[in-house]
Amino acid sequence: MEYSKEFKAALSAFSGAEKDKLIFRLLRKDKLLSKKLYFELIDPETTDDKRNAMEEHIKEQVLLASKYVGNAQYFLSAVRKISAEITEHTKVTTDKFGEISLNLFLVNKVLENNSDLSRQRFDNVYKLYIYIINKIFKSLTLVKKLDEDYWIEINEYLRDTLDKILENHYLQKLCINNGLDFNWFECDRIPDNIDQIMKDIKSQGFLR
Repeated sequence: MEYSKEFKAALSAFSGAEKDKLIFRLLRKDKLLSKKLYFELIDPETTDDKRNAMEEHIKEQVLLASKYVGNAQYFLSAVRKISAEITEHTKVTTDKFGEISLNLFLVNKVLENNSDLSRQRFDNVYKLYIYIINKIFKSLTLVKKLDEDYWIEINEYLRDTLDKILENHYLQKLCINNGLDFNWFECDRIPDNIDQIMKDIKSQGFLR
């Protein structure tokens, strides 16, 4: 929404008490904004602290969800919920590195259940695998926007991801069928136009 000069001037004319009242009213309606302001203004935890805490949370939540890995629909819904928490972390902290590392960490924790996943019918785990492939693609597109100083650390996550994919025959084949090139699992080998490549693959009916 565009704000006119007149509207901005009217807001500026509010008294201090009126502005405070308005701010608190807005914050009550926008929990994400409240968390973001709290983090930026007074939170003693740093972005690194919150990222580390989120890794522990992901580890715990995937472990709990893994008890129900045989129920593919429930397991995927649990993974989606964790992913939404990563998104919230990113919006609150503007943690660009964490947006990639935490999503890859989630993928890796999910794939630690490869032995149980591989015993299921492919139809039952197809949606989960497509979700994982999309998440990897998205992470690769974000890498190209990330400072190269972080690439060494991201490469560790990517290597772990690739190792786990190669342990899962069906997931490996599905990656290939959906255009995910295993050469891209090193930051400096990701094509500059990876975002366009992903769009083109989706336009052909894949990654669904």
